[in-house]
Amino acid sequence: MVLMPLSLMKSLLFLAVLLSTTTTARSNAPQVKLGNTTLIGRDITGLKQDFFGGIPYAEPPLGNLRLKPPVLKKHLDSVTFDASNFGLACLQPDVPTSSVSEDCLTINIFRPSNVRPETKLPVLFWTYGGGFQAGSSSMFNGSLIVNRSVERGTPLIYVNFNYRLGPLGFPQGQEAYDKKALNLAIQDEIVALEWVQRNIRAFGGDKNKVTVFGESAGAIMSSILYLNSPLDRLARGVILESGSQASSINFPAIRRQSTWQLFVEGVPSCTSTASSNDTFDCLRQANSSDIFAGLLSGIQSSPDAFPFEPAIDGPGGVYPDLPSRIFENGTFARVPFIAGTSIDEGTFFMPITLNSEEQIHEYLIANFSPPLVSLPELEQAADRILELYPDVPALGSPFNTGNETFGLSSSFKRASAIFGDIWFLSQRRFWQQTASNAGMKSWGYLFTQPQPQNPAYLGTTHSDEIDYVYGQPSDTSPSALKVSVTMMDYWISFATNMDPNDGKGIERPVWEQYTPRNERLVELTGNDIKMIDDTFRKEQMDYINSIPAVFLH
Repeated sequence: MVLMPLSLMKSLLFLAVLLSTTTTARSNAPQVKLGNTTLIGRDITGLKQDFFGGIPYAEPPLGNLRLKPPVLKKHLDSVTFDASNFGLACLQPDVPTSSVSEDCLTINIFRPSNVRPETKLPVLFWTYGGGFQAGSSSMFNGSLIVNRSVERGTPLIYVNFNYRLGPLGFPQGQEAYDKKALNLAIQDEIVALEWVQRNIRAFGGDKNKVTVFGESAGAIMSSILYLNSPLDRLARGVILESGSQASSINFPAIRRQSTWQLFVEGVPSCTSTASSNDTFDCLRQANSSDIFAGLLSGIQSSPDAFPFEPAIDGPGGVYPDLPSRIFENGTFARVPFIAGTSIDEGTFFMPITLNSEEQIHEYLIANFSPPLVSLPELEQAADRILELYPDVPALGSPFNTGNETFGLSSSFKRASAIFGDIWFLSQRRFWQQTASNAGMKSWGYLFTQPQPQNPAYLGTTHSDEIDYVYGQPSDTSPSALKVSVTMMDYWISFATNMDPNDGKGIERPVWEQYTPRNERLVELTGNDIKMIDDTFRKEQMDYINSIPAVFLH
């Protein structure tokens, strides 16, 4: 059993209870001056922290600004601004309409109380995940991260923001390509970072000490910033949790032309334009209710699980080419980073009804078609993948569970291992090896902390590490709390020092830098946090990474 100081355990549990309550206002609410506007925030109950939320960082993307790159909001239009709450989430399915809006491009700040502009604290900037079609900044309370930073004597500011989702954030099709309207959500992230550069000093932050971090779609978006953006001007560090540039399937926009048509067909006032290559004018004149109806229809009707994703936008775009080609050319930003995955990424995405090798083969072909290589080359690669990942339950995911199949076909564990590696683990390794060979500083991790709250067939799967980084694991065992505090300390240390090993906070192993001669990861599990060699499934992932064009990497 892992032991940890009782005081630390009680502190975490107490703060978790505090965060289950809402923040409350007070008569002398915290205030910040931005230009001619006074932002009025609020205290966070029980913590010496200020919150400022719902601040517009871009002009509302409505009317003529709909389906266009974001326009930085340079000043607010009122003498005072109520910043005591999060703004509404962006349009998405399965959320009450009263909680969403197209006018959603807002940013939020958590900071220690009584911080002055000259304090110049480091900044952690979060980008949420959600498959590019769901999520909201209001889901992520950064209070525990800020509190931990203060406890360990390295205070920082936490920032998060909303970005456009679904067809409004990731338009598809030839028209979107022609009008340079692809990857708008990634441009939202860039403009939110531009806002931080302009304004974070007023909150006591240092614009030269910004670390971007995100998970899943948020990590994918942030990793894409390495390809062709002003990342090195906007941030000095990045943390990528379960997402690399090629974790989404990187098709040219034309591949999802039918997906775009499904969206437009669902917009009542624009249905007649759906099959044309001239939909934008009508869509910009539609009301938000019509747009929302189309968004729901487009997502629900599409045959793709994630119909609206980043797309290759060509020279000059934020995603100009396949990552592997940019890696080969060496034309990527040189910004230090942490990158890692959970051990069982693939179980989260695999249908539990998979029950044959033929289905896995079809799944491989369907996911990467039309291929950039010839179809026979894709077929050959699929055959080789099935050879490298045999139908042996003890080799499948969730890993380290022997021959147990949890009442499912052995094909589930086999497919989970294959796609977890293709989409996540191989790509983390590919990016980290590329970066280290270019002389960039980076650190890698593998999250293996057991998850007793998960169905057993999921293992330690995609997104499980988030609550640990935020100090709120649902498992409150000593082991879980230890790995949570350790991760917070590593993350905060990196944000404040550009090195996860500042010697402050909980006692923890030295996290070795990932280099060509030291390809090692920290394994994050509370019972035995240690360094391991980044060689697991080497033959399999070497093969995947040797043919990147086949898998659109």
